[in-house]
Amino acid sequence: MRMSRFGDATEIRRIAEGRYEADLDGGFAIGDALNGGYLLAVLARAAVDAAPHAHPVSTAAAFLRVAEGGPAEILVDTLKTGRTAATSRVTLVRDDQALVEALITTGTLEPDTEPSWAGAPPAPALPPYEECLTSGSGEVRGRGFADQVDMRFDPATMGWLDGQPSGRPEIRGWFGFTDPYEPDAYALAVAVDALPPVALNLGARGWAPTVELTWHMRALPAPGPLALHGSGRLVTGGWFDEEVEVWDSAGRLVAQSRQIARVGRKA
Repeated sequence: MRMSRFGDATEIRRIAEGRYEADLDGGFAIGDALNGGYLLAVLARAAVDAAPHAHPVSTAAAFLRVAEGGPAEILVDTLKTGRTAATSRVTLVRDDQALVEALITTGTLEPDTEPSWAGAPPAPALPPYEECLTSGSGEVRGRGFADQVDMRFDPATMGWLDGQPSGRPEIRGWFGFTDPYEPDAYALAVAVDALPPVALNLGARGWAPTVELTWHMRALPAPGPLALHGSGRLVTGGWFDEEVEVWDSAGRLVAQSRQIARVGRKA
């Protein structure tokens, strides 16, 4: 029975202890390369299936080679299993080559848990959904990943589209899927890597490949669109960092990420 395009695209099949098969959906690619967040969603499903806990609360992943659509294998090596957390090394493999290597810690988050302390500011102020630029606007439009997500961008952070980058490494927007799929842990894995590179607002151009990405799931998201706030701290020597906060429709911080990537270059 079909779940949704994203649900089907992240489906895994257990074939042996610690071994899974997946048919990676090329529709989640940007150019030839599958979106990193999509790949982490697939790996997270395998990690959760192999663990006694329900949610991927921490993921640290290295992207070793470009992954394209098609059959692949996922290897899960359980390193530790505890009462509140389990940790596994999860590897995406094709033709005996590792494409992504991740360390994933699983735990179980309770839906009614309230923070005992929260130092984060309120959810980023975004214009109303209908006043934002759609994912089909200007250069953002394209076949593949952009067709699978329903993203609306804050116009104040999209000057790079018109050749007028803001000079601040920051992009904000709303996130959802074009084929309805309510937010969950796997949607959050995509959301943290869904924004255009923040370095575009510093004049960078072209593909900006992620080398390493770490993300944390902080709470179970409420139904509805997710608000994304991406920012950076430093661009140097051909590298830049990007931090993303994900807020749900209830105004709660539900995911955080940081990645290191190469400054975009002409395709």
